[in-house]
Parts: sequence; structure tokens; C-alpha cells
Amino acid sequence: MTSIVVLGSTNMDLVAYVAKAPARGETVTGREFRTVPGGKGANQAVAAARAGADVSMIGAVGADEFGSRLRAALEHSGVDTDLLRTSEGPSGTAHIVVDDEGGNAIVVVPGANATVTSLDHGDEALIATADALLLQLELPLSAVTAGAVTARGLGVRTVLTPAPAQPLPNELLAATDLLVPNEHEAATLTGLADPHAAAEALLRKVPEVVVTLGAAGSLYAARGAKPLVVPAPRVRAVDTTAAGDTFVGALAVALGEGRPVPQALAWASAAAALSVQRPGASSSMPYRTEIDTAFDPTHARRDDRDDRQEADAV
Repeated sequence: MTSIVVLGSTNMDLVAYVAKAPARGETVTGREFRTVPGGKGANQAVAAARAGADVSMIGAVGADEFGSRLRAALEHSGVDTDLLRTSEGPSGTAHIVVDDEGGNAIVVVPGANATVTSLDHGDEALIATADALLLQLELPLSAVTAGAVTARGLGVRTVLTPAPAQPLPNELLAATDLLVPNEHEAATLTGLADPHAAAEALLRKVPEVVVTLGAAGSLYAARGAKPLVVPAPRVRAVDTTAAGDTFVGALAVALGEGRPVPQALAWASAAAALSVQRPGASSSMPYRTEIDTAFDPTHARRDDRDDRQEADAV
């Protein structure tokens, strides 16, 4: 079984569903409100665990009711939380508005996540047991960089989701094996709107890049190899929150199992496509049997830059 450690955020998502998101200064009436366990780190941990990996979480929750619920939700999905810290003060929260098109706008308040500034006792030993370390940018950069450098020194594959997008220190990039931005994050990191050009630019800093393209699928680029675009399944989205995290978690599992890159991308896209058809973040993530059923191996053999689907699936 693939072993994955996630060093990342854990938030409670406070989600309001509306017909149309409010403009600045505008008040609208929502039709529903939910609290759903989330955070990019926890989302990727749940996605990987449900996809069939042995997953452990490093991060922090607050000493509040949300913290207890977040820890319980991770454990319910099979994620080990022995090294998930409890910090004084509130847990992290994400305030999300989801419109009828499935789009979202998000404000993240870090809470306990901000206290994770470095690796703690036992973290390095846990990372040493992993096939891959998953990282995002909702923890302080000092901790993310420390995790990546430690993993690189231990020979553990590092997978970085650069979200929320921000300038990345050279030390972090030098310790990253696979960078997985979406097309907007890739543009922010490089100043290049075209995903292919952005991926090429990013390859000067990391050996492998996967740019997720929403409804168009995903673009894989590696040094010395021809770029590959694998399309996403054709679906109608209900809520795209955490679709990218679902993709990354499933991709890490597929790569850890030794699947060829095209097949791994298609399998991860199938997982993400399932998630966008359900509301919520971690609550929308599919289990391995569902992914296997939805997986279309013909997608792993296609390379079509102009393919467009009906809804964002990654």
C-alpha cells in the first residue's frame, strides 16, 4: 500500500450556497449553509486515504469544537492524526460562497495553522516512512520549506500544490519533485497566461509539473519529455470546492502505485470529476471503488489542447 504523509492545513469550511455571488457592497440571500471539514492539507489527506493510501497528517487544529470535529473527520476517513497538534486558540476556517454554476470564492482565516512554523518532534521520522510528502501553502512557508527539504534529504518524493499562489523561495523549489498548480496559479508564478508556456518556465525550477486545466483536464510536463494533455471526464458541476485537492490526493496514490503518468492523470481526473458533482470539500471526495468505476482508460491516451468540457473537474 502506498504510504503518504501530508504536511498541511486543517480548516472548518463555512459554506453558503447562493444563486449568484454578491458583488462588493452587495447583500444576497443564500439558500443553504453548511459546516464541512476542509483545508487543503486535510482535503488532500482524505482524498488520498479514500483513494487507497495509508495516510498520516502533520499540522494543527485549535482547542475548540471545530478542532475536535476536524480531527474526528480525518480519523473517520482513515487518516492517522497522531502528529496532528492541538494549539491554543481557534481552528482555521474557510469562508466559502458557492454559486449555482458551481463556482466559489473563498476567504481563509489560518487560526491554528499559523502556529505550524517548523517541524515538530516525530515529524521527520514519520516523513521518512512515506513514499510521498504532500505540501500546500496554507501553512507558514518556513514549515512547508522545512518539510520539503527534509523529505528531499530522506529520498521521499515531494508533491507541492502552490496554493494560495505566492512567490516561492528557491530552497522550496529546489526540494520539490512535482509541482501541481492550476492554470491560474501557474500564470501567477510565471507571469505567463498560456499553461504550456507556464509549464515550460516552471520546468527550469522543478523536474516535473502538472498544470490542472479545469474542464480541459491536465497538462503534464517533464524535463526532456514531450508535454501531455489528458482530458477530464464530461460532467456537470455542483460544487468545485476541493476538486484540485481531490485530484492531487488521487494522483499521489496512482503515482505511488507505479501507474504510468497518462493513466495516473486520467485516474486522478476521474476522482476530481466525481467530487465536483457533490457539495462540500472532504465530504465530496470519492472512494477507490467509485474512482475505479468512473475511470476511463481511453482518456490516458489522448492529447488534445482544444478539448473543453461542461464543468470544472480539476
